[in-house]
Amino acid sequence: MTRAPVLVTGLPRSGTSWTGKMLAAGGDLVYVNEPLNPQHPPGRCPGVLRAEVTHRFQYICDDNAATWLPAFRDTVALRYRWLSEVRANHSPYDLARLVRYGTAFTLGRLAGRRALLDDPFAVLSAGWFARRLGCRVIALVRDPVSFVASWQRLGWTVHFHELLEQPLLVRDHPGLLELRALVGSQDRIAKAAALWRATRSILARTPGILITSYESLAADPLPRFRDLYDHAGLSWTPAAERRILRACTGPSAPGRGFAWSGLSRTAYRPMDSRRALRDAARGLTPEDAARVRALTAT
Repeated sequence: MTRAPVLVTGLPRSGTSWTGKMLAAGGDLVYVNEPLNPQHPPGRCPGVLRAEVTHRFQYICDDNAATWLPAFRDTVALRYRWLSEVRANHSPYDLARLVRYGTAFTLGRLAGRRALLDDPFAVLSAGWFARRLGCRVIALVRDPVSFVASWQRLGWTVHFHELLEQPLLVRDHPGLLELRALVGSQDRIAKAAALWRATRSILARTPGILITSYESLAADPLPRFRDLYDHAGLSWTPAAERRILRACTGPSAPGRGFAWSGLSRTAYRPMDSRRALRDAARGLTPEDAARVRALTAT
């Protein structure tokens, strides 16, 4: 089996937490939640990643790798920086999280486990993770209508200046300059659709990654996750199959489709994945859905 670390990425609300948890169900991986998230928690934890995140969707490439490469080499090697974490974060919650992550890193390293990074904020840097860190990268892409509907239900929007203020990102992906027209816009549907389209275009041109449809996983989880286990070089065991079956076919509690809780601060919840597909466009009118299709058409 390969010893390569695994990165699961994709835009937020594309199923990265769910997919990461299902890959970790086999016991070969140590789950690391969103080290590039600029919000604390789950990000800004130097015990996990000893580097300063300055933007959402931080762009990492060879030209700015002097800081990022050694930091992520520590992360994927499961070397936890205890002292750095204590210096930066010392609330009771932070200390509990330190114990959980520090113990998981240490025991995982001793047991020969690999790191699994679940990080939607790495989506624009996926190629770098594959090339420089040797990650097996799985990039989740969700149907655009479902994606925009999910952001609408949560009241989320995107601030494109966070992308456009990264010169290396714009240099390598000049098509992002088209997003300038939406800076300051209050049209959340148009902005989410534009983010989906721009990200999908970048992923399609990124070598060394596996692009996977969220809908294909949700519709038929066992065979599709077995394919991902093969891609990541993971052992497909009866225990992993049972855990995935239980997590993907159980009832979803009303109102619990998204919540931040627990020390990992992940949005993952057990669910009936096929039923979740039927509800995916909830919150958009037929006219809104048609507009999203038009805005994201290639």
